[in-house]
Amino acid sequence: MKALNQSILSTMNSQFIADPKNRMAMDAVTKNGIDATACNYNAARRLQYQFSITIDDGTVTNQKRSGRCWLFSSLNVARSLAKKNLNLDEFEFSQAYAMYFDKLERTNYFLQDMADLLRQGEPIDGQLIQYQLGNVMGDGGQWTMAMNIYKKYGAVPKSFFPETASSENTAMMNTQLKHLLHKCVMEMAKASSDDEIEQIITSGIEDAHRLLTIHLGNPPENIDWEWTDKDGEFHRAGIMTPQEFWNTYVGDSLDEYICLIDDPRHDHPKGQKIAIEHLGNIVDGDPTEYLNVDIQTMKDCVRRILSEKNIPVWFGADCHPFMDRIGGSWSLDLFDYKGIYNSDFTMSKEDRVCFGDSAMNHAMAFVGVNVLEDGTTNRWRVENSWGSDIAHKGYFTMDDDWFTEYVYEVAIPKSMLSEELQKALEKPAISLPAWDPMGALAE
Repeated sequence: MKALNQSILSTMNSQFIADPKNRMAMDAVTKNGIDATACNYNAARRLQYQFSITIDDGTVTNQKRSGRCWLFSSLNVARSLAKKNLNLDEFEFSQAYAMYFDKLERTNYFLQDMADLLRQGEPIDGQLIQYQLGNVMGDGGQWTMAMNIYKKYGAVPKSFFPETASSENTAMMNTQLKHLLHKCVMEMAKASSDDEIEQIITSGIEDAHRLLTIHLGNPPENIDWEWTDKDGEFHRAGIMTPQEFWNTYVGDSLDEYICLIDDPRHDHPKGQKIAIEHLGNIVDGDPTEYLNVDIQTMKDCVRRILSEKNIPVWFGADCHPFMDRIGGSWSLDLFDYKGIYNSDFTMSKEDRVCFGDSAMNHAMAFVGVNVLEDGTTNRWRVENSWGSDIAHKGYFTMDDDWFTEYVYEVAIPKSMLSEELQKALEKPAISLPAWDPMGALAE
């Protein structure tokens, strides 16, 4: 290994100062920040907020300082159905209710999984257990995990289980849950019998239930549902369980949904299922699996859902590259970083995944698309969950080329797939390790 020395540093500094472009870039970036300096004016004004197909999904939600985007976006899909059935312009499900049961179920899933690993002789200092310990009890999740919660626990309107300080800012609650689960694993590793391990799991779940209820409140077992629709007509449904509420106003239309994923790595063939080991939230729930397809198949399915079914489409992307958060847009040429740094960071989608430069990290919903006269698309309308004070009242515009490079996953009805791809769903999945980038969770 070669160390830096003063001679090398002096040479680089002299070369930097000698180039007036470097001095100009330094003055601009130190004063204004990189994105304000690198913003491509022509690209920004070209990305118009107009769409030939638009779904009005109401006021944009706000996940605040939490990683619940996968719950917000999946419930935004569900609320589109509920609003039609309730004849409402505005409606919002309780995301805190879904999070409560996700974390409680995930506590059980994690402890049961860790107990099995310990029984199998997996070393405590091995990569798998250390990875699991380091990544336990974040807020992130996947479409299938969200559907597991709704199928088992249903959902309630937000007014029946409102936000709390801890649901809007989950850091401290999650920290305490991690301490609890780490201690449980320590105790299980030192246990002398299976009976003792089972008692540790039982006590851990009870402790987690108490902790979650203190932070989030006690979720309702039933609600007395009344509402006035957009035509001014009053309705009284009476006492309903959360499961009855979900089944009545959302129904089973989302049950057939599966997840398509664009894994760009050549050693993972298109048309095959992918599963991530140890990834899930409910022990008896549906496994987290994806069908690997090309990006155009994903685009075609999203466009069909928007035009034929007129409901939002859940998706996962790497939301950070080339994003104007305030203006509300994504485009590959939105920022000229190469012109500022005089360095080219360009990598293919496959290389970005292989070398840790990109992975799915945020879930949102497509609610529109602009279709040109030749049948192609050039931009997409996106419902985010970062509040209505940014972008177009919280709605973003995505360039079609950005979709190609940074969207990784969409949830679509199984019946929309070709016969060949539907048959592929019946075959065993390729099993990838827990730390594989395709197992990244949306936050």
